Amino acid sequence: MKKQNLLAAAFIAVLLCTGCGAEGKVDNISVGMAAVENLQYEEALGSFEAALENREDERLIYRGMGIAYIGLTQYEDAIACLEKALQLSGGTPENMDFDINYYLATAYYRDGQPEKAVSSYDAILALRPKDVEAYYLRGCVKLYGGDYEGAKLDFDQVVVLAPNDYDRLIQIYTALLDNGYKDAGVEYLQSAVAANEKSISDYDLGRIYYYLEDYENAKLCLSKLKTASDYGAALFLGRTYEALGDYNYASSIYSDYVENDSTKPEIYNQLGLCRMQMGEYELALIAFQTGMNIEDNSMLQTLKFNEIVAYEYMQEYKTSAALMSDYLKSYPDDTAAQREYQFLKTR
Repeated sequence: MKKQNLLAAAFIAVLLCTGCGAEGKVDNISVGMAAVENLQYEEALGSFEAALENREDERLIYRGMGIAYIGLTQYEDAIACLEKALQLSGGTPENMDFDINYYLATAYYRDGQPEKAVSSYDAILALRPKDVEAYYLRGCVKLYGGDYEGAKLDFDQVVVLAPNDYDRLIQIYTALLDNGYKDAGVEYLQSAVAANEKSISDYDLGRIYYYLEDYENAKLCLSKLKTASDYGAALFLGRTYEALGDYNYASSIYSDYVENDSTKPEIYNQLGLCRMQMGEYELALIAFQTGMNIEDNSMLQTLKFNEIVAYEYMQEYKTSAALMSDYLKSYPDDTAAQREYQFLKTR
């Protein structure tokens, strides 16, 4: 499950492309895409059906329906819609075609067709041979499918095209780690440090040391930064102290940061996790819920799940079960949550 979540998180985020209905008509495509963004997939499909009746842009409609079906874990329907959207292409490849291929690869992969997912990335790379995202995602699909050598070739190409993209290097390390190739992942990180030792920042060096589990050097690098105002430094220095078991000091780093900036949901999530480790479940709950209230929230699923866990530790099982029921409506493919829901219903 962890592997699938990591790959799913790496897939390109939902891009809201609005439809162009005839003048004077409701733009149902925009309504549908707004519903997708809010994880209201059934409502989104209703809007897209209305868009078809309204004779709005068919290509955008089928793209939107494909994304909604992915959200509902109805991958065969998603594939059918996305393939239809590709068939409606004007012939000359446009940004929309590449975007649809990314979603189609997601649907193929989740439907258990990794070979077809790879083919979708092949189609992208045939026309965009320097597309780092496509190389990385194709490598992930190959890796999770057991093709380590093929994955490594794609990851090596990522490094060639973006040698200083430390975010991507860390993603490669994480993918390799989760598939039992930790040593190969470590080699990527160590090579990046060696190749860029004169130019790499304290932040990038510190977080690489964190992933290399060299926590003392991570502290040395990250402590040079202003963690009360530097988001990345606060996040990774806090995580470093968490890894060392000092949850009290880690929580103080997160607390100092949110006094200056209350817009980072991941900081609230880490603060909540620290509170959980210290047995302060009510304070953990406050941290998770505060993070959930932040707009444009990429951490919403994680925060919602952790909120449920906090209620469970507080032995408020009915509340946990009710929240989990709502959670699974938005995230139906979370198998760990499905198992937890079955447990909660017995409490």
